[in-house]
Amino acid sequence: MSVSIVASRYAKSLIELAKEQNVLEAVYQDMLLFKDTAEKNRGLMLALKSPVVRHEKKLNILKALFETRVNSVSYAIFTIITKKNREAILDEIANEFIKSYNLNQGIQRATVTTTIPLTDELRKQFSDMVTAKTGRTVQLAEKIDPNLIGGYVLKIDDRQIDASLRSRLNELKLQFVN
Repeated sequence: MSVSIVASRYAKSLIELAKEQNVLEAVYQDMLLFKDTAEKNRGLMLALKSPVVRHEKKLNILKALFETRVNSVSYAIFTIITKKNREAILDEIANEFIKSYNLNQGIQRATVTTTIPLTDELRKQFSDMVTAKTGRTVQLAEKIDPNLIGGYVLKIDDRQIDASLRSRLNELKLQFVN
C-alpha cells in the first residue's frame, strides 16, 4: 500500500479521535510542531526512517523530544505508529493531518512567489483571487525569488498560475527555436 494512503488513513483516524476528545486544535498545533521539528532536524527523520535503528530507540527519541511538549492524544499516536513499525511515515502523517484539518476548517493554503515583498493591497488581491477560486479562507505564504525578473507565481495545492516574466521569456525562446 502506498505511503500516502497509509498516512491519510492514520491522519483521518487521528482527526476523528481528536474531535472525539475535544483536542483538535491542540493536536493540530502538535502536528505543526512535529513537521517543523522534522524539517529543521534532518537527523530526526533519518533516524526514524533508518532500518538499522531499533523501534524502541525510535520511540525513546520521540519520547524525549515530544512527550512533555505535545498533547497526550498526539503522543499516543506517536507510540502506536512506532509500535506498528510505521514511524518512517510520521512526517507524511503530519502533512496529511494538516491538509485534512485545513479542509475540515475551510482553510486553503496558497504560496505566492514574487520578486519583491508584497504590499497589503497585493496581498489582499492574491487572497481574494484564491478565495474566488476555492471558496475558502486563505492562508497565504509569501516567497521572494529575484530570478522571476517580474510578475508572480501562485501555487494552490497542485495548481500553479505562472505570470512571471521568466516563464514568458522562456516561451518566447522556445518559439524562436522552432
